Amino acid sequence: MAKTLALVSLGCAKNAVDLQLLAGKLLAGGEYVLSPDQDRADVVIVNTCAFIQASRDEAEQEIVRAIQLKQNGNYGFVAVAGCYPQRYPEAKAKFPGVDSWQGVPEKWERQQVPGLRFTGKAFAYLKIAEGCSHKCAYCAIPAIRGKFRSRPVKDVLEEAKALVSTGCRELNIVAQDPMLYRSVYGGRTVKLVDLLKLIDEIPGEFWVRVLYSYPNEITPGFIDWLCNSPHAVKYVDVPLQHTVPAVLERMNRSAAIEASLAAAEKLRAAIPGVTLRTTIMTGFPGETEKRFAQLLADIRRMGFDHLGAFAFSPEEGTAAAEMKSRPPRKIAEERERKVMKTAAQIWRTKARAMLGNTYPALIVAPGVARMPSQAPDVDGVVFVDGGEPGCFANVRLVSARGFDFEGEIV
Repeated sequence: MAKTLALVSLGCAKNAVDLQLLAGKLLAGGEYVLSPDQDRADVVIVNTCAFIQASRDEAEQEIVRAIQLKQNGNYGFVAVAGCYPQRYPEAKAKFPGVDSWQGVPEKWERQQVPGLRFTGKAFAYLKIAEGCSHKCAYCAIPAIRGKFRSRPVKDVLEEAKALVSTGCRELNIVAQDPMLYRSVYGGRTVKLVDLLKLIDEIPGEFWVRVLYSYPNEITPGFIDWLCNSPHAVKYVDVPLQHTVPAVLERMNRSAAIEASLAAAEKLRAAIPGVTLRTTIMTGFPGETEKRFAQLLADIRRMGFDHLGAFAFSPEEGTAAAEMKSRPPRKIAEERERKVMKTAAQIWRTKARAMLGNTYPALIVAPGVARMPSQAPDVDGVVFVDGGEPGCFANVRLVSARGFDFEGEIV
């Protein structure tokens, strides 16, 4: 009889892709089946994140919870995987109830399509690279995931084709920095835009959305693809982190200063109808009240459609952890709330202007749709009556509710 398998996925979409591949491999062998009860199974895999303190706290809570369920007889075997055990291999001693302690995959799995898709039928995350070669002063990802390395073109195309053939209507391209993609294919070096054009050749009606684009790496070729591709979603996520040159220099992002300050205006001018998203970090060492005030002013000026913020977390082993002039945690969190309050004000104005208009949308679940301006998991959705998951529809926006809309299919 097959063993039952439960899954706990924490962290980013790239982390979820790793768990999809691991679980899919186990399920394909026939030895395991998914448990109908998430809290009761022969084996549970807790796939973890360890990017910042909040993610580590969440990982530890889920590990402890899994151990407690095992002690109660709900689980027979507890496996912990992902970034937390990769970053802290010695930490297994803190959790004696854990049976397996495994870090991130060391090499690509030759698998055309994940055997399991957490996102459902309508959309999927397509991971094209692993690791990061940037040296941002605050980030531990290179230490956890290693240097940037691109996935082979053939593997990416095979997975993209398989996803589209199974009804996937939105491919979300993910990596720590997709713009750095480089791989040899057909005797030539294939960069990101070349890869996107190869994906464009796949027959079918589907969207392609590229998530994460460093402002100083956006090329004319990428802008041209966004404007002219039959599949491209005009959506650019530029993680600025900050806008004050002195802070960006301390972050070791000085190469992006000029591009960061002009990103919103230049992208809107070059890509009509583009949706812009960014991420902001508050409380980084050297962020004074005056510099934070400038950051807020820049956020208002740029008017990003979507914005996320988080307070600086001093990460062990990073240059920023040893920097002086760090605002107290309480101040950093207060500034984070101010940034999000400003973002919410900007959003309400934009949302009101959208009401009454009709937009193309993808039905991603019963009664739930997403427009091109809404990336999965972070930007809200449109609640509708009816619609078949995996189908496109035109949706008229009737009302706004927080970051979501109520709409009707027309």
